[in-house]
Amino acid sequence: MKCPYCGDIDNKVIDSRMSKDGNAVRRRRECLGCLRRFTTYERVDEIPVMLIKKDGRRETFDRNKIFIGIKKACEKRSVSINTIEEFVDDLERELHDMGEKEIPSSFIGERVMAKLHDLDPVAYVRFASVYREFKDVNDFVAELKNFLNGQKEPD
Repeated sequence: MKCPYCGDIDNKVIDSRMSKDGNAVRRRRECLGCLRRFTTYERVDEIPVMLIKKDGRRETFDRNKIFIGIKKACEKRSVSINTIEEFVDDLERELHDMGEKEIPSSFIGERVMAKLHDLDPVAYVRFASVYREFKDVNDFVAELKNFLNGQKEPD
């Protein structure tokens, strides 16, 4: 490991610990050249999941894009950041557990919609308006009707 201060490659590990989330090993190192200390993290090198977009393009899955989209949909709602982070963590874990190298982006969109449907109706409609690309107010009203019909209990 190259020292970030002097560039020397000779160093020793002083301490190793599991990170808080358990997904990495944190190592404190001391450079044998300049005697300064620095921290490195060792993580599993996972194969990135590729998304197949609606237009056929392929793009690497970016959890931050999902997080930002959900956060915008939940803006000024009673959904905590922790709830959003947990959902994105669960979604990312689910994608990796599937073992597929390529996944249609529609799979992710539908999973997010289903979660928001249960979590917060306003956030659901906000996300749906972007995800389903509503063209006009009629599309919006139709989605609201579908949502409300799904909420009603059978007689």
